[in-house]
Order: sequence, then C-alpha cells, then structure tokens
Amino acid sequence: MTVELRLDGMHNIIDADATLEKVAGGFLFTEGPIWHPVEKHLTFSDIPGNEMFRLGPDGKVVSFRKPSNMGNGNTYDAQRRMLTCQHASSSVTRTEADGSITTLATHFEGKALNSPNDIVVRRDGLIYFTDPTYGRLDYFGVERELEMGAQGVYCVTPDGKTITRLADDFAQPNGLCFSLDHSTLYVNDTEHKHIRRFEIAADGSATGGDVWVEVTEGEGEGHPDGMKIDSKGNVYCTGPGGIHVITPEGETLGVIRTAEFTANFAWGGEGLTDLYLTSSTSLYRIRVKTSGLPLF
Repeated sequence: MTVELRLDGMHNIIDADATLEKVAGGFLFTEGPIWHPVEKHLTFSDIPGNEMFRLGPDGKVVSFRKPSNMGNGNTYDAQRRMLTCQHASSSVTRTEADGSITTLATHFEGKALNSPNDIVVRRDGLIYFTDPTYGRLDYFGVERELEMGAQGVYCVTPDGKTITRLADDFAQPNGLCFSLDHSTLYVNDTEHKHIRRFEIAADGSATGGDVWVEVTEGEGEGHPDGMKIDSKGNVYCTGPGGIHVITPEGETLGVIRTAEFTANFAWGGEGLTDLYLTSSTSLYRIRVKTSGLPLF
C-alpha cells in the first residue's frame, strides 16, 4: 500500500495506486531536496556522507559538493541562489551566482548557533531557519558542546547583518514552511511531534506559536521533520509511516507511505507533480495530482 486514505480529499492529492519509484541509492542519510525549475535538476544532501548530490535532467546523479560541512536543509531565494544549513559549521550559507559561498549566520547574541537544520525564504528576501541540536551529535554532525542554551527559530536579513530569534521554546524545531500568502509560518517540533503556527508581520516578526496539529497517528517509523506546502495550501509533513497531508483547516487527508524512513521531500519535474523523497539511503519519486510550488 502506497497511499493511506483518511479523508476523501486525498484522492485529489494522489492516485491510490501511485507507484513509488527508486531513483538512486547507496547514500548514508539523505535530506534537503530542492528543485531548480529552470535548469530542471534536483539537489539534495547526504548529511553523514558530508556531500551534496545533484540529479540532472539526464537522470544521472552526480556529486555536487564535497565536503559540504554536513549540509542539511536547502532552498533557493528569488535570485536563484542556493541557501544551505550546515551542521558541521553551525552556519547558514548562500551559494552565489559565481559559485562562491557567503556565510549569513553563525551566532546569535555572541553564542554559536546549535546546528541550523531547515530553511525557507519569504518573498521579500527575509530568511527563516530552525536550529535544533542534531548537528552537534555524532554521525549527523560534529560532536561538541552546546553554547546557545535554547533550540530556536530565527530570521536573518539577506545581507546577514541582522539576526532575530522568533521563538526559543521548542524541544527540537525542524521543518518549516510558509502559508500561500506568506502571512503564516508553520514550524514542526520533532521531539514533541506537532506543528506550531506563527503569524508573521510585515517587518518579519512573529506572534502566536500555538500548536496547530499533532503528527502522531499512523503505523510505521517516522516523525515531524521535512515540511512543505502545495499549490492548494495543503501542508505536507513527514510522520509515522511516511508523508502526512494536512488541509489548511488542520485535517489529515492521508499518508503517502514510504519504503524507507523519509526525512524530507520536494516537488519537481514538469508541472511540479513529481514528488521526490529523500529516504535515508535512497532517493525516491512518486507522481502526485496536486502540484507543489516553485522556489523562485
């Protein structure tokens, strides 16, 4: 069974008999997939492998960056520059058009960040990222002492000069995504197994933060990690058994079940109806009916 149906609306998301296709394998732990809608390639991270890979239009996977400072989450900004959360360096970086790398965030109030994990960009260029402690553990990062004392959600300006902490009361903040109009920021907490919702003001500040949805029901391995929104405003979040699809009203339509533990995913392909899954040692693809959103 590839699709677990909970509400009838799941039929609009994906066919019940959709086939999960293995695109590539042999990795250690894949994460951070992002699709380039112009150049038609998918870039993703292998965190413990300390390498980033790229699936090209020819269907071949090649090394993109090694070492990668144990890069995790990635995204693009409106200028088509790639932003990356790096575990080993506890930093947020931007890959410029000429291939050079600019460091945007490493510290807050004089203390080193824990290990930036996932990242999104608002339409005006403000950058939001989560900062759990996973990148200071062995295998998924570099084992070292924590300085920060909190696991927070941050906003940094595109020039890297101003960094603001929006919340510091998470156990382990992880995936995040904006609503369609970018007025709401959804952030999940891996340890607490729920998604919280913040209202974002014009100046980038946040209010609210109440728990929106619990992501606990389902059979199989999985917890809140990667999270994104589709073109209809549905929120997709990894959880028990695979990827949970949640309506804007907070109802879970169903679960796209996965063959391996899945940490993240991204839409790609023509029409953004190929859903790529970074699933531990492998990269998978499954065709969906509701498209995703382009990153730029």
